[in-house]
Amino acid sequence: MPEATASGPITIRSAQAYATNWEHLSDEMRRLDQFIRLRLLRDRRGRPVDQPAVLLDQFRGLVLSDEEIAGLLAEAEGAHSGDELSNHDSQERQTLIQALDQLDDYIDQRRAASGAAGIHLSLPFLSRLFHLTRFEEQCVLICLAPELDRKYEKLYAYLQDDVTRKKPSVDLTLDLLCRTAGERLAARAAFDPRATLLECRLLQASDGSPEPAPLLQRSLKLDDRVVNFLLGFGQMDARLDPVARLVSQRAEINSALINDGLRVRVNDFLQSHFGEPKRAGQNLIFYLHGPYGSGRRALAESVSHDLGLPLIIGDVEKMLGGALPFEETVRLLGREAVMQPAALCLENMDCLIAEPDKHRAELLSLFEAIRDFSRLTFLLGAQAWRPPGRLCEEPFIELELPRAGAGDRKRLWEGLLDGRRQFADDVDWGVLASKFRFSPGQTRDALAAAETLARWRSPADARITMADLHRACRTQSTPKLSALARKVEPKYAWDDIVLPDDQMAQLHEICQQAKHQHIVYGQWGFDRKLSLGKGLNALFSGPPGTGKTMAAEVVANELQLDLYRIDLSQVVSKYIGETEKNLRQIFHEAQTSNAILFFDEADALFGKRSEVKDAHDRYANIEIGYLLQKMEEYDGIAILATNLRQNIDEAFVRRMQVIVEFPFPDEEYRRRIWGVIFPREAPLGEDINFDALAREVKLAGGSIKNIALAAAFYAASDGGVIHTAHLLRAARREHQKAGRIWNE
Repeated sequence: MPEATASGPITIRSAQAYATNWEHLSDEMRRLDQFIRLRLLRDRRGRPVDQPAVLLDQFRGLVLSDEEIAGLLAEAEGAHSGDELSNHDSQERQTLIQALDQLDDYIDQRRAASGAAGIHLSLPFLSRLFHLTRFEEQCVLICLAPELDRKYEKLYAYLQDDVTRKKPSVDLTLDLLCRTAGERLAARAAFDPRATLLECRLLQASDGSPEPAPLLQRSLKLDDRVVNFLLGFGQMDARLDPVARLVSQRAEINSALINDGLRVRVNDFLQSHFGEPKRAGQNLIFYLHGPYGSGRRALAESVSHDLGLPLIIGDVEKMLGGALPFEETVRLLGREAVMQPAALCLENMDCLIAEPDKHRAELLSLFEAIRDFSRLTFLLGAQAWRPPGRLCEEPFIELELPRAGAGDRKRLWEGLLDGRRQFADDVDWGVLASKFRFSPGQTRDALAAAETLARWRSPADARITMADLHRACRTQSTPKLSALARKVEPKYAWDDIVLPDDQMAQLHEICQQAKHQHIVYGQWGFDRKLSLGKGLNALFSGPPGTGKTMAAEVVANELQLDLYRIDLSQVVSKYIGETEKNLRQIFHEAQTSNAILFFDEADALFGKRSEVKDAHDRYANIEIGYLLQKMEEYDGIAILATNLRQNIDEAFVRRMQVIVEFPFPDEEYRRRIWGVIFPREAPLGEDINFDALAREVKLAGGSIKNIALAAAFYAASDGGVIHTAHLLRAARREHQKAGRIWNE
């Protein structure tokens, strides 16, 4: 260990590697103490001989004496004349300088020995990461000292002749580290806003006043994240917690949704790129785009895992609305990528690239941060995009990732089974994969939620059933669609709907097609043959009240999927472009909701496409074409209901996989509707004749339901039994609503 005093040189006993990071920082603090002794020696030498030190120190920082003013002028005259302070050094100062030089050599030797022994020292590591000079490194240490020992606050206040200034100023830092006026002048460049210390947010320079102060007056503070880094704490900057998270390189990676060929290709490219000397210093950007659930984030995580790097995942949407300015956030993210070190991944890039002119400043600051900090960056979006012009000077690789098919999702479900959980015999992973277009994280969360539901339902027998899995899967879907459409709780089952045999068969076919996508698209290879139209689009047409909405509920109940009803008469807007915007929002949220979309009142948008006679006709046709495009891209189930099939354009009809005609019920079907419309608990009188009602009440099923419900309320206030008189009274009211004559 070194031994030093203010009056004697350091004796170096050994230069072994440091045992701990703190041992090294302690030596660096002793080195700082030597700088402070030199500064105090100069202050003492400049004190007037007739003024006692105690008297001067008592009022130091509070008053300026005539002698002090004279001393300042004398120093200025000496500086302008070119005299260097070293020409007037006393023997004591020479001894301190000699001791400081020996301590420098001693620390350098021990640092070198530590590096050779593979011992991690945080300060040299920080210097290598940000390419700090020895001077910049010492600036970091001067600012670190008050974070380790509060005595330095008192020392800095004394040296700056101001009891309120406990942080080191730029002036004090230059005084401590520079021996000549020339060194001070050259060292000022280290505090330029574009220099490493401030540009990388290692130090913060402020003067505490609204008006800009001279550079020398500004106080310096070490960033809290840098303090933690130097003390060996590796957690991310707390300011990034609301917008980003760190995925450790030790995190488990499930590659079921990752294309193995693409993963190998990306890894090979990275090895080639960073392995070539001329490209080793180049940053690299991958832009991964594709629909939700296509495995963009999973690919970024797996590639980072293969490289042995953690991955910082930031959310651009949250960054735009965060507490910090966007530019500050991206620079903190970039700095974090250097300090971990880690690859950087930014998702939801569509928030920026959808309106590039509006977010030009944010895009510029983002790519500047990537250029300054991130060696490997993944940008994730839904649409194809390339940065325009000279916005991006780094190699930029655009990769499209298609949505994972049902077969891949089935393998993901099966890949997450670990033997700990017990499942009932009715569990079918293929059916779940066909219905729910989940990412790996959602699949994992759904399994955990299903396990909890099973234990709550039956602690003694916690086997997970298909019902548990369906319920758990529905909880993973995004709730945002509720703001754009009305959620319908399906109440009807197959026994509640009355339709001809062919129409009933068509509804069953819809359900079967939804359940077996993993076989047709996955195992049988149809997924490779189709670029669009992998969802299921159905058209329900027929007069009002014939069961179109009920049929949608029956399908949703059978598939155990959420059902959302969208009234197209509310979606269509008179303002140009608003209808497309509304439809785009609905389908975007539907991709992550795993729900059935039921578009009611389709006649509001779909009529005979006529010749374009004015601007309104042209934009009406654009709206129809846009809906056709979004329906073909949608992988889920979309059902459209219309009262007038003849008004639907044939070009639109051809895009439907299933068309179900709901006929007006004849007498036989009206009789069956009357037979199922009443619950078992309803008290029916013996005088009710369903045959007569079917023959005389020539209304559709929706009107029959209204009559039965109204008659039940009449009966509830009139004896508690439903009789024919109640039904006839209700039938008369229903005819009056429709403007039809009723002959009782």
